[in-house]
Amino acid sequence: TSPFAWLRTRFYYLLIRLYFDQEFSVEEFTRGAKQAFSVVSKLLSQRKLDLLEELVSAEVLQVLKEKISLLPDSHRDALAADIDAIMYTTEGDVRIYYDDDGRKFVSILMCFWYLNGANLPDEVPGEAKVFQVVFGDESTKEKKHLLTANYEFQREFTEGAKPDWTITRIEHPRLLE
Repeated sequence: TSPFAWLRTRFYYLLIRLYFDQEFSVEEFTRGAKQAFSVVSKLLSQRKLDLLEELVSAEVLQVLKEKISLLPDSHRDALAADIDAIMYTTEGDVRIYYDDDGRKFVSILMCFWYLNGANLPDEVPGEAKVFQVVFGDESTKEKKHLLTANYEFQREFTEGAKPDWTITRIEHPRLLE
């Protein structure tokens, strides 16, 4: 992350604490985002989309229903991220905005890098094979892939709105396109 982007993100976090939620904590938000990413990605890989209704916006859920049904099993398996397999997490962008009705929103894009042992074909571009471990002989290999995902979390801070974060964008590059 560039120093400018880091400073900009920290400035937005300060604004969130000052004007929207005095209890907001970057660390707590990141922990919750990692947990939500792990749960949602597993439900996606298991095609349990009906369980995502409270976590994901209706628009994103509709797009996911169309995309998941077309995925090969290997790609669907690669969507699942165990929380212990998340290697790195960072903020991609933070936005504060108001709609035409005066409602207040905060949106935080989180980027995740995670290890997954799905049996992906070698020609999948854009992912990196992190390591191969050979147990026993050459015929018994376990491949791990380092994959990325971007999830955008949005919360409405208008007085009287539910204090829940909703996922408004889900991207698993090269897997969920």
